[in-house]
Amino acid sequence: MIEIILTVCAIANPANCEEKYLQFSWDGSLRQCVMAAQPYIAEWIGRHPEWVATKWSCDYPGHEKRRI
Repeated sequence: MIEIILTVCAIANPANCEEKYLQFSWDGSLRQCVMAAQPYIAEWIGRHPEWVATKWSCDYPGHEKRRI
């Protein structure tokens, strides 16, 4: 398992930003995850059209959350 740490901001209020944590099965490295994350992010944004993705990183679930 791996986790995409996604920062999203509200379209109606761009100053309102939150971190979301998307977990999925992954066999590659963290760097490869960052490069391959876009389809997962697009899927999430498609289900949450009131948000826009601003940045993301990858980490293993359970690690201390860090600012990106």
